[in-house]
Amino acid sequence: MNKALGILYAFLGGAIVGCSLALLYAPEKGSDLRARIKEMLKKRGIDFSDDEVEKLVKQISAQIEE
Repeated sequence: MNKALGILYAFLGGAIVGCSLALLYAPEKGSDLRARIKEMLKKRGIDFSDDEVEKLVKQISAQIEE
């Protein structure tokens, strides 16, 4: 059971990283991308300010560059 749970967590983690990379490398303006991220989060009940979205994008970008 633990092995299956570990595989599930690995899959979900990979999916999150993949989605983040796809969003960051999508050919659109940064402001449009940030607006889209904010809209997607709002649909899921997470309310972020513009500054918080900017901080999130910078954090993801920094992790990708490492």
